[in-house]
Amino acid sequence: MLLSVAVAVLLLCVQCLHGSALPAVSSYEFTAYRMQQYNMAQQKHGCRGAIVVAEARSADEPSLTRRCVIMKVSDFTTERYFEAQRQNAAAVLILLPKNISGISHDTLQSFMVSESEALQKETLMPVYVAPEDEQLLYMYEEVKQAASLDKKFCKFQSDIFHFPSYWYLLSGEDIPTIVITAHYDSYGLAPWLSYGADSNGSGVTILLELARLFQKLYSSSSTRPQYHLMFSLTGGGKYNFQGTKRWIEENLDHAESSLLHDNVAFVLCLDTLANGDELYMHVSRPPKPDTPMHSFIQHLEEVVSSRFPWVKVGLVHKKINLVESTVAWEHERYSLRRILGFTLSHLEDPKSELRGSILDTMSQVDFRKLKRNGIIIAEALAWYMYNLSDKVNAFSHIYMSLMQDFQDSRISSLLSFLTSIPRATQLLDKEPSHILLVNSLEHEFKRYLQQVYRHTFRQDKRDPDITFFDQMNQPVVMYRVKPAAFDLFLGGCIAAYLGIVYYGIQNFGFLYTKLKAAVKSKQQ
Repeated sequence: MLLSVAVAVLLLCVQCLHGSALPAVSSYEFTAYRMQQYNMAQQKHGCRGAIVVAEARSADEPSLTRRCVIMKVSDFTTERYFEAQRQNAAAVLILLPKNISGISHDTLQSFMVSESEALQKETLMPVYVAPEDEQLLYMYEEVKQAASLDKKFCKFQSDIFHFPSYWYLLSGEDIPTIVITAHYDSYGLAPWLSYGADSNGSGVTILLELARLFQKLYSSSSTRPQYHLMFSLTGGGKYNFQGTKRWIEENLDHAESSLLHDNVAFVLCLDTLANGDELYMHVSRPPKPDTPMHSFIQHLEEVVSSRFPWVKVGLVHKKINLVESTVAWEHERYSLRRILGFTLSHLEDPKSELRGSILDTMSQVDFRKLKRNGIIIAEALAWYMYNLSDKVNAFSHIYMSLMQDFQDSRISSLLSFLTSIPRATQLLDKEPSHILLVNSLEHEFKRYLQQVYRHTFRQDKRDPDITFFDQMNQPVVMYRVKPAAFDLFLGGCIAAYLGIVYYGIQNFGFLYTKLKAAVKSKQQ
């Protein structure tokens, strides 16, 4: 009876433990993307580790030492991340949902804040992000029981990249210059998953639309204003605006002739413009009256008050701290060289987590607000360059035609194109084939765009400011294994069996005598 009960208990435990394993497969391979790793201004950021062979555990487990912590986006908080570090967890694996629009606003904000905090410092603990699928979700639900991840080793190799800036110029006469610029690279926890829709796909989209619209006006001498209009796309924007820095240095310090040596009216930087009912003008110093920048800001405020009165316009003054090694906005690179400039953004805080997150995708973009901000900027430029406050009747058709040509489909197509692949700076080492799909732009501007990407991939060995490290995406093999409790139970059963056999061998004579006596008694 005792033996039958023991067998029943054993079968019951095996059934329960087997039910927690992954369905149908003994191993499962998927792709995970490692948290980015780079050095900037002698400061280290990101994770230095890559190899993981550890059992999977959930973030709710009390003991995470030498365990791979599996988290959903809703689980990933600053407290849990640093707790995993404190307990010397083997790794952190974050499961990214396919449909980010289904995540609540509070969860999005919490994840972006934690993501930004994690990227501020270095960690030896490997951090990976993997898109959710059925097998991974099943593993997540059952991870408290047992799971094991084996991440294959991939050799480290560091590369130094050069972040140039390229520009497109309208008009060719010796007149004042207005520079309109935006950085085109994205940023986030995992570079392969960083699409940067709002930051800064929105700024690039508006810049491309402005270039297309104003090119029509510059093509005719009757509608050409008395200003140069320079459009600049810069690289390395997420890394202290290194592209802007290098381009300014080459044009002011090394070039014999440059437009930056001449009369620059102001520099307008576009950054994060696809959300919110706020429009902030970030400046390093308040513009003085009767200056071009002050006049343009006045025109912009007039356009907002007359066309979009619900939009809040604000001026944010932030002095440049020369002690700090980094700058907050792109215009500060120009201000350091005494060139007036400001940044337009719907964000008031330059340290906002919205400026760098893997959750910054197309689902988080409001196309109506992106178009509205583009119209505001285009109208303000037209009013300033054509002095329309004095000549509304004569030139009203100019900005009216501009506004009518702001089409939702074109803006949507441009942003979809920009977010079709990740634009993290580390990944811009190959010319993307889909660059040729920008057929809505003029031929010359398409060639310019191709050169922006092609030359950005050129490596530079001259006193680099930033060092990137490879191995950003890796194959991961997940194996189904029995949990430790089953191994302990099975070991106990084997020990008991061997004990019985040993006892039988040691007392064979006694057992034989007893067995023989019992047989004789039955025969009688």
